[in-house]
Amino acid sequence: MPERVSERGFTLIELMIVVAIVAILVVVAYPSYLKYTVRANRAEAQAYLMELAQRQQQYFTDARAYAANEGLLNMEPPDRVESNYAISFTLAAGPPPAFTVTATPRAGSPQVGDGVLTINNAGQKLRGAEPW
Repeated sequence: MPERVSERGFTLIELMIVVAIVAILVVVAYPSYLKYTVRANRAEAQAYLMELAQRQQQYFTDARAYAANEGLLNMEPPDRVESNYAISFTLAAGPPPAFTVTATPRAGSPQVGDGVLTINNAGQKLRGAEPW
């Protein structure tokens, strides 16, 4: 009588259990990942707005006026900011002169429901109507 060779492998039940566990992990982890990316994008935009405000103050010291765009400040937005936000400047001639820099979420980006970010010459930082 020939000796019987033992076969190894997974049963369909074992495979379905593994698929179910992976599906549960994905259902729990994916929304958390999306929230994390929205927060990371917002944090980078906030850092960029802070840098713009600082450069505006330096520009004001030299030119006695605020810059109307990023080009005058020799700045370009980082890729993550550029792809998720549109940056705009609002100037008030004064007296005293003032500026507001706004980062508006781009349509179709994950930031759409996250709110508009603003910073002004007085240091007020808002996300929508709330402070950062």
